[in-house]
Amino acid sequence: MITSLRSTRLLALVACAFAGATALSLPASAATPDELIRPIQDQWAEIKYRQPEKQHAESYRTLASQARRVVEANPRLPEPLIWEGIVLSSEAGAAGGLGALSLAKEARQRLDDALKIDDRALGGSAYASLATLYAKVPGWPVGFGDKERAEEYFRKALAINPDGIDPNYFYGEYLSERGRQAEAVAHLEKALKAPARPGRELADSGRRQEVQTLLAKVKKDHR
Repeated sequence: MITSLRSTRLLALVACAFAGATALSLPASAATPDELIRPIQDQWAEIKYRQPEKQHAESYRTLASQARRVVEANPRLPEPLIWEGIVLSSEAGAAGGLGALSLAKEARQRLDDALKIDDRALGGSAYASLATLYAKVPGWPVGFGDKERAEEYFRKALAINPDGIDPNYFYGEYLSERGRQAEAVAHLEKALKAPARPGRELADSGRRQEVQTLLAKVKKDHR
């Protein structure tokens, strides 16, 4: 994993212009789910960790359209749906303003759709992304934010992928914002020990820097 939504840093997990468009044009039978989503993942890392922040919203918008085409060509696969949800969440966070909530709702729908197909896909990433949305989006009457549901979904994500860098980082962030600093430290330290993800070197490197920064802040505040 989603100004009102920018300040809450909605699920900043996303990417830049498409550097592998050929993979998107392959029919479902010619590519594995990992091959289909790899260009989206790579672009997410490029936008998030290498592109100037002022370009993020437009780049996410372009990437969201490309992710939608992958979903439409492969409607029974949860992995493209998850990544479309992640991209839409990131676009919401970058764009801010009134349109951000609409994007966040779209992201929630994509992630809910993925759960209906296979809630364990990509190591439970749909749960982690939804948890972050519920944690970051304002609650009623403005939005659909729900801290209790966020907690529930974080726990489900970690039950599937207990050692993953993303669920531990985002849950650690959530815990720190809830004043549960000791628990936050434990999950952030676990995130730093997460195994490397082949082909996701840029994403892993950028995420680890975010973990280290947050961990230092939490430890300082917890003295």
